[in-house]
Amino acid sequence: MILELSKMLDKIFQFLKENRQYNKETQTRYYSYMFNPKNSTEDKVISLLYTIANTQSQPKIDALSEFYQRIYKKKEFLNSFKGFMSIIEAKENENPYKGLFKAMKKQKGWGEKTSALLVKTIYHLHNGEYPRELRIWNDVPDLEGNDELFIPADSVIQTIFNKSIDEIEGKKWTFNRINERIKDYYSKIEVEIWDDLWFWGFISQKGSEGNREYEWNENKYWALRETDKNEEKIAEIKSKVEEFLNILEKNEKH
Repeated sequence: MILELSKMLDKIFQFLKENRQYNKETQTRYYSYMFNPKNSTEDKVISLLYTIANTQSQPKIDALSEFYQRIYKKKEFLNSFKGFMSIIEAKENENPYKGLFKAMKKQKGWGEKTSALLVKTIYHLHNGEYPRELRIWNDVPDLEGNDELFIPADSVIQTIFNKSIDEIEGKKWTFNRINERIKDYYSKIEVEIWDDLWFWGFISQKGSEGNREYEWNENKYWALRETDKNEEKIAEIKSKVEEFLNILEKNEKH
């Protein structure tokens, strides 16, 4: 008997919600390493754009080069969120975060995952839950009304859905399907919690592409510069990974 989709999702969601501190600590260090506090606002934005774009497994160098050249030519616009939105030609009547996502998807060298990751990062840096010194702009709006965030559902996250969350036989989970279905059950703020799935998925998978298997992967943990390398913390996170994998295994069996 297949568990209802909502029940399978909720088991994972509750784990993510209860263990937010681990990924948040890692992300805080990640953001801190990204920015030199002495740098100008323009340079911080450029650092952000390069860092996010380079998370792609195969960046489209020629296309990204065109994008970066256009950014540098209008560097003075990078001092504000509004100015950046004008460079990427975001629609003025669109909700800010959704508009940012749509506009970034149209930029040369950018895709759905990297656009979603940029939006999520800007939200994190300005939502008041991370150190204030990490803020870039003073005019970033709150997430309100019909605005929305998107899960950067890359191959790590898609593997979890395709291996452990049944819905329709023979139909693959994609970036769009994952985001659409999550938003059927969770609020826009809860969608942001789902972003933590990448952290737990990355350190609990071995192999690549269609050959990924679930298993605590300490090498991947060490490969992330921002993770806490204290032995006790590693043992604690390993225990949490085992708890996480137990949830996925139960979903698979049902």
